[in-house]
Amino acid sequence: MSDWDRPWPAPAKLNLFLHVVGRRADGYHLLQTVFRFLDYGDELRFAPRTDGAIVLATPLPGVPAESDLTVRAAHLLRERAGISAGTTISLLKRLPMGGGLGGGSSDAATTLVALNRLWNCGLPEAELQRLGLVLGADVPVFIHGRACFAEGVGERFTDLSLPPAWYLVTVPDVAVPTAEIFGAPDLRRATPAIAPAEWRPGTGGNDLEPVARRLYPEVGRHLDWLRARGPARMSGSGACCFAEFAAEAEARAALAALPAEMRGFVARGIDLHPILN
Repeated sequence: MSDWDRPWPAPAKLNLFLHVVGRRADGYHLLQTVFRFLDYGDELRFAPRTDGAIVLATPLPGVPAESDLTVRAAHLLRERAGISAGTTISLLKRLPMGGGLGGGSSDAATTLVALNRLWNCGLPEAELQRLGLVLGADVPVFIHGRACFAEGVGERFTDLSLPPAWYLVTVPDVAVPTAEIFGAPDLRRATPAIAPAEWRPGTGGNDLEPVARRLYPEVGRHLDWLRARGPARMSGSGACCFAEFAAEAEARAALAALPAEMRGFVARGIDLHPILN
């Protein structure tokens, strides 16, 4: 199978903790977090075009094609590489929008990595990460492709080897805008920073969670249900929440116990982006 014929995975991520440790003069928040990928996510396919157009064959409801992160990523890469190639992008969307699982960022990162190879651009990973940061703070980690402790606005990485784990991820029926959470006046913005070597699995919280719970009570309902069964957190700026389990059977038993009006899925934590395997 050629690279043009293959599917290109765009996995979900979880923030195992997420602290806001300050704010830059330009308004960007300084973060500390641990990113872990899941063996579950979106999938992209690319087809070559001879007319130089970049076409999204599967537009998302309510998102103009020119605003879609995959289309923007393709244009950005093409401009940086100084080429005129075209492509048709097909996206199989599994990850919820506004869910805190990095779906749009993951799609953009996969687009950059895939088209860099398919178009023979030859840009190094560091340059792809710089392009990704233009598109969003979470894009570079998907290009980096390894479980890591992240700092800055989410672009400085210290790689980690994490214990095997399975996750029950619940999907509240709300889309949480990241900008709304970070713009809230009651957001905690001064959690003391730690060194990457100080972090241990299971420690830390999510500083964005209290704001998300206040603005979107459904997020709190999911967290409360999960926490009645063990430790749980919200991922990113929400809305998705998760609980960690040592064994797949335990995670699937928790999924089976979800109330009928709640949605969720089970996935395994992975330390390496599937593109890098």
